[in-house]
Amino acid sequence: MIESAPSPPQVRIEAMLIEFHRRMLADEIRSAAFEAALRRVIRPGETTVADIGAGTGVLAFMAQRLGAREVHLVERGAVIELAARLADANAIPDLHFWQADSAAIPDPPRVDVVVAEILGNLALEENALETLADARRFLKPGGILIPARLEQYVAPVTAERPWGELGSWDRAPLGLDFSLARAMSFDNLYVQPLAPADLLAGDSARRWDALEFCHTPSARRQGTVRWTPAAPARIFGYALWWRCELVEGVSLGTSPFDPPTHWEQVYAPLAEPVAVQPGDVLELTLETETAGAGAGIGMRWTTLQHRGATVLTQQEQDLGRGFIA
Repeated sequence: MIESAPSPPQVRIEAMLIEFHRRMLADEIRSAAFEAALRRVIRPGETTVADIGAGTGVLAFMAQRLGAREVHLVERGAVIELAARLADANAIPDLHFWQADSAAIPDPPRVDVVVAEILGNLALEENALETLADARRFLKPGGILIPARLEQYVAPVTAERPWGELGSWDRAPLGLDFSLARAMSFDNLYVQPLAPADLLAGDSARRWDALEFCHTPSARRQGTVRWTPAAPARIFGYALWWRCELVEGVSLGTSPFDPPTHWEQVYAPLAEPVAVQPGDVLELTLETETAGAGAGIGMRWTTLQHRGATVLTQQEQDLGRGFIA
């Protein structure tokens, strides 16, 4: 039964929502990583688990099949009704369903392990920091939180293609001026696959942020990284990705150098390309900030190009300017 909410007579899962869950389930890399993590921490017949943001329930079902004594599924969306039906269809016992926002449960069940897969293409866009900080209320003393750690990476993009696509505003019909809309496009972020060949040659990946979920990381993340190119190049923006350690020895990531998952890289464009020469220093400062469930994420990215003591280029983009209120 669903605790804390009556069951509606029939739940209609919208096509877009069910496709989102289908893509997650089809991601064999994601499934294998979480199965490996749960296998390491579950003691058959003893361990209790809470799956926060359970969706269709696959991680909770994994936990039960791996021997968890009791599993709680917490999901605020109506998809939890589908999870309950799937549990019946698969004869999975010892499950407790909560249709609620996990932060709204005043006296949560205390468990040995909390698992929550709430990472987005831009790692923290689904309020993982706030959800996992609150999820510690569900843990017994010494309990385990999955995921454990997160690192965020960035590299310059030298492929013109994604930048050129954003310039289609310049080709408005009848000579119309859409420059105001064009500017908003370059203050925005784009989810798309980026290959190693699209990035600045050499060892161009830089870690700009790292955090541990078992503490209470600041909702404001900031980092500055630099590159000194060995050859001339044009920089059209940046590729963003992450690597997450679920438990010690089990990681999952979205790097363009790794096998693809249902997540993709995020492209942060420059307003104008930057032509760098050997010896130049390209400096990028990234800032993100989240503000709780439903508030999304803010991001700013500031680029400086140094040639000796001279600043040749300064560009600042702000995701907040890329949205229509």
